[in-house]
Amino acid sequence: MAQSLSAPTAAVSGGDGHEANHRLKVILAFALVYVFWGSTYLAIRITSAEGIPPLVMCSLRFLIAGPTMLLACAIFGRTVRISPREALRLAVIGILLLVGGNGTLAWAEQYVPTGFAALIIAVTPIWFLVLETFVFHGDRMSRRGIIGLLLGVFGIAILVWPRITHREAMGAMQLLGALSLLFSSFSWAVGSVLSRQWQMNFDPLVATGYEMFFASLCHCALALLTGQYYRAVFNQRGVMAVLYLVVFGSWIGYTAYVWLLKHVPTPKVATYAYVNPIVAVILGMIVLRERFDRFMLAGTVIIIAGVALVTTAKVHLAGEQEHPGEGLPELESEV
Repeated sequence: MAQSLSAPTAAVSGGDGHEANHRLKVILAFALVYVFWGSTYLAIRITSAEGIPPLVMCSLRFLIAGPTMLLACAIFGRTVRISPREALRLAVIGILLLVGGNGTLAWAEQYVPTGFAALIIAVTPIWFLVLETFVFHGDRMSRRGIIGLLLGVFGIAILVWPRITHREAMGAMQLLGALSLLFSSFSWAVGSVLSRQWQMNFDPLVATGYEMFFASLCHCALALLTGQYYRAVFNQRGVMAVLYLVVFGSWIGYTAYVWLLKHVPTPKVATYAYVNPIVAVILGMIVLRERFDRFMLAGTVIIIAGVALVTTAKVHLAGEQEHPGEGLPELESEV
């Protein structure tokens, strides 16, 4: 009898240990995406200011990051062979995320201030919610999560309000840059949702490497067609900013993001877009001497409250019946 009781006990204990380990990985991945991606806005702006055009920066960034990651995966025994069908899907996802999303952001930052660009990109969770709920009929956020999303939108509105009500109208290119950021966020959301919907069964690191590689080919072609390669100027500060984007934006941040898409409901993953503006604004204040006024303070507090609600909210998969209970443990069980 003692033996028959001990086996289930051990199983439960092992299950609890696995759940705690997975929970720690989720928290760490969120922290990496929240912090490092918030800092990439500043790094992208530096590359542009130092004479590296956006398409050249993106092509270099992903041409270094993607193949290097695939090589490392092969060296450490991970399977890097993929089928033509998988290659096509990874190319689509990579282009939507890293060309339509990241490339457009890099272009817009030539005309739109860093902090303001991050604020506009913060509409991404709304695209996630619309796509998942009404287009792909996927994950459904609970009332608590929807309230958190609405709080996030309200916080962003407070942050943007001073610029909207400013007496001086935005210039034509600044307005075009701001509008292009809406396309950037939409493209990023579509690519992210497709990445989760297709659920290809191979290593997230390998998937990341291929997505960056395919995106780099597209960026290289666009840079050649537009002549940006011939206008590029390279100096130490610009090159260091590109390398920062390779290591912290691509290898660490993007890999953590792809991993989260496979383990956490997309509406929760999308909360990075609410936190990144806070990081971008703080770095802008420290590095670029930008102001931090009462609107930024109020918006930041409300955004943090909204993120807390979304990340602890119950998310129901398509066709799943609602059950009582909410909280962070649901992060691991709703894949």
